[in-house]
Amino acid sequence: MKRAALLIAISTLVAAAPGLAREANEEKPRSAAFQNLLDCKAVSDAAQRLACYDAQVSALESAEKQRDVVIVDKEQVREARRGLFGFTLPSLKIFGDSEDAEEKEEIKEIEAVVRGTGRTADGGWRFTLEDGASWSQIDQKPVAVGPKPGTKVRIRRASLGSYFASFNGQPSVRVRREN
Repeated sequence: MKRAALLIAISTLVAAAPGLAREANEEKPRSAAFQNLLDCKAVSDAAQRLACYDAQVSALESAEKQRDVVIVDKEQVREARRGLFGFTLPSLKIFGDSEDAEEKEEIKEIEAVVRGTGRTADGGWRFTLEDGASWSQIDQKPVAVGPKPGTKVRIRRASLGSYFASFNGQPSVRVRREN
């Protein structure tokens, strides 16, 4: 029975492979404002090409000012991913869909400094990081030396969408991102 199920699964994957490969090779659609700028390369007359570039750069700048187009670099994408650490989000292509392993690498842990602390209703710790992210302890494990402003914390991804926090190298407690 297991062997039959395995054969069915393998044959399904083999049948789907050409379609998946074709989707992977298709060029991703670009913003119209950006594509119009790139299209200026094809203008053969130098004066007309310059006029095209001038017009399309102005249009792109206007679209960016109106927030119709957002331009970010790799460092800004990394910062956004770090800021979203701890949230369960749908797979969004706004953070890139690259073959570059560095860009695809998922953040597995962060190290930060505690800005503020408090207690939850059931006695656990609630803490805010310097970047404004708030976390709450969701287990009942005691913390030998409670966090206070300036405490270093390491938060790492655990299994099944959970997270562990360790304050100044102490044993970890299970936490959840609140904001």
